[in-house]
Amino acid sequence: MADHPVRGLYAITDPSLLADGRLETAVAAALAGGARLVQYRDKPASASRRLQRATALRRLCEAHGARLLVNDDVALAMDAGAHGVHLGQSDGDVRQARAQLGADAIIGVTCHADPALAQAAVAAGASYVAFGRFFPSHTKPQAPSAPASVLGHDLPVPKVAIGGITPDNARQLIRAGASALAVIHALFASDDIEATARRFARLFPEDP
Repeated sequence: MADHPVRGLYAITDPSLLADGRLETAVAAALAGGARLVQYRDKPASASRRLQRATALRRLCEAHGARLLVNDDVALAMDAGAHGVHLGQSDGDVRQARAQLGADAIIGVTCHADPALAQAAVAAGASYVAFGRFFPSHTKPQAPSAPASVLGHDLPVPKVAIGGITPDNARQLIRAGASALAVIHALFASDDIEATARRFARLFPEDP
């Protein structure tokens, strides 16, 4: 699975951390440090602003050989030319998203700590499943916790770990079966985003 696009550092944006025009600069730093995926997550912004930002991030990702996904908004992903979308359990139908975005789109689904949800997502056409949170989370402190063992379930798609992940606690999740690490606060609240991204990226073996 080394050549699968859902692998390595998966950077998720947060409008509270990337205000005042910092979004593109911060994402560029994460990409320079080795992020392979970026998820644009910006619910407070207007529709026009979100389209503008998502389009800019898609171009930035493509310049670094990375992929852009949009959080919870299939229409925005289509309009911005993004490479896919991430859906929560109440954010839309995977089959419908696949029909709209096409066979090559990356579609991820939040599955919390439930292997049954993951199996259902895979059956519906998900490209990856996301489990978590694994550690206390700044972004979603009330989210239920997940055991690392959930990453060991045998699934035909990559498993993404999310929730309170830092360069210091990430290795155990990779050993447990995570193909990618979705990171928000530890990356975008750091003093040196590029250096932090590089620390995460180095946890994964080089591609052959």
